[in-house]
Amino acid sequence: MTDTEDLTDNAAPGAATALQWLLLVYRIPSEPTRLRAAVWRRLKSLGAVYLQNSAAALPASESAERALRRLRRDILEMDGSAVLLSCSALAGGQDVVALFQAARDSEYEEILDKCRDFHAGLDKEYVANHFTYGELEENEVELVKLRNWFGKVQTRDVFGAPSQAAAQEALEACEQALEAYAARVYTEEGEGD
Repeated sequence: MTDTEDLTDNAAPGAATALQWLLLVYRIPSEPTRLRAAVWRRLKSLGAVYLQNSAAALPASESAERALRRLRRDILEMDGSAVLLSCSALAGGQDVVALFQAARDSEYEEILDKCRDFHAGLDKEYVANHFTYGELEENEVELVKLRNWFGKVQTRDVFGAPSQAAAQEALEACEQALEAYAARVYTEEGEGD
């Protein structure tokens, strides 16, 4: 059974209180501030949600535990303190799941915004009648970034946030738009042969 299957089994309606969580509670020296920012970035990249200042939670999985153990070790090396707990919510479990869902939805919304920007960029190229291999390559690189970003968010999205489907559809629309643009580039660039 994979980490995600284990989580989704536990995430059945009404089962939020049975879900196991990993809770990292930490303290970092106030200076230099880059240390706090580094920990915040790491927790954000893992998909953790803050229950309060310096207390971040993730659904329990082997990979999450490994990552949080590494982060705890790094915090200790920063002359901070940290404790990693395995727990379940006795009350308010649905609230923690809702926080987690909201965090993923926020990330999917950012992807949706970037997909709109992607389409706007292609529209600009059409208006300017700018169909070159260089521009095509730049747009391909941008699409790869979007796909990778979506993949990372989707990996963290163990409960299936509501905006996931919209983000996936928007990404597919970007892929189709790029294919149409590529066909036009091949036609335009081929005319010079």
